[in-house]
Amino acid sequence: MTRTIGILPLGRATFDVAFAEDMLAGMVAALAATGHRIVGPRHLLLDAEATRDAMAALAGEAVTDLLVLQVTFTDAEMVAEAASAFDQPLSIWAAPEPRLGGRLRLNAFCGLNLAAHALGLRGRAFSWLYVAPDDAAIAETLAALLEGKRVATPVPPQPSAPLASPEGAELVDDLRGRRVGLVGTHPPGFDTCRYNAAWLARVVGIEVTEIALDTLFDKARALPDARAAAARADAERVLEGLESVDAAELDRSLRLKGALETLKTGERLDAFAVRCWPETFTQYGGAVCGPVSMLGETRVPCACEADVYGAVTSLALQAVEDQAVFLVDLVDIDVADGTGVVWHCGQAPVSMASPRTAPRATIHTNRKMPLLFEFALKPGRVTFARLSQALGETKLVIAGGEMLDAPMAFTGTSGTVRFDTPAEQVLNGILGSGLEHHMAVAYGDHRRRLGAVAAALGVDILEF
Repeated sequence: MTRTIGILPLGRATFDVAFAEDMLAGMVAALAATGHRIVGPRHLLLDAEATRDAMAALAGEAVTDLLVLQVTFTDAEMVAEAASAFDQPLSIWAAPEPRLGGRLRLNAFCGLNLAAHALGLRGRAFSWLYVAPDDAAIAETLAALLEGKRVATPVPPQPSAPLASPEGAELVDDLRGRRVGLVGTHPPGFDTCRYNAAWLARVVGIEVTEIALDTLFDKARALPDARAAAARADAERVLEGLESVDAAELDRSLRLKGALETLKTGERLDAFAVRCWPETFTQYGGAVCGPVSMLGETRVPCACEADVYGAVTSLALQAVEDQAVFLVDLVDIDVADGTGVVWHCGQAPVSMASPRTAPRATIHTNRKMPLLFEFALKPGRVTFARLSQALGETKLVIAGGEMLDAPMAFTGTSGTVRFDTPAEQVLNGILGSGLEHHMAVAYGDHRRRLGAVAAALGVDILEF
């Protein structure tokens, strides 16, 4: 049967638009080869207005299927709107990009991840695809997608009760009374960064203190010059290339470290969840990524995108083992070679740096401001964790793996990991269960003790 497939090609202008347009052309060509009628724009929809106009046009096309082409990273706002506007079968197709050591030009997987989480919270069935348009089996893969054979299917969590132990209770006791500073609010379309303050206070014993972004910026601007100079000296001790970045922007960035430390002392905070973009760039004029790295090294985890549960998970992982924790995005999974790439702009604690890449100062690849840290993650055993609200149910996600001795996959801070579970199962589990896009990672094997934490909290476990 010939279908009428309505497409919505989503993108953002802060990524590599030329590369994204090439990727989109390949996706459209692969769809055209299916023999189905393809309707909708063949150009990138770079903002909400353009996407809503495209949805309005598709409403008059009698489409049988809606296919979101997740060409670059976007938040999930437009996918959620499309899911509400159309009751036809919904699919999302994102394509991987090569690991060349340069900038993350598309970051499409992360957009797919956010969309899967948002749709899972809304109970909206969807199918998904993460494959390049020039893949040798693309015709068969697209046929399976359109025939409903790639529907997202959740992985059932396991009860944690058998893992209850005095050790778990002690670890949770270590969390009680901790305080997280929420600076700003999470960006629109980031359902992954929502949190339940009442549950955190009642079950975990953690309090969230809300702080306006302007308060952070004002404290940074008013920071004494001596403290800004001390922050620069701290950076110079661990980084090469500070002289290569804009001096005024670097100063503004490092002042955010002092401002966060001031808030930590004044508000008696143990961790932060900071709305890092776009306002730190567009309103203040410097990146918070470098300061986040430096604070993380001193055991003050700072979750980006105002992700409170990300900060709480980092505190829990620190309670299990007193070491630095890095909150990462999973940006790629290669089923063929069995590896994934974890990444963030440039905020990993420097103790995680591989000996093969000396930490360097750099700028944000999209916003072009310092300070970011750049290095590949060192090899070794790692544990991932996430206090999750995926599908509307609180659980603790746990995964183990081996960080490989591999070249830097993308600029910023990134590492190539081989999970204990086969890569295809990890991919299916993350998207099928609609998990959040942030995971906390620490070196070592902490799965047993994290299981005890889950039991003490009374939440189920989803383990990969």
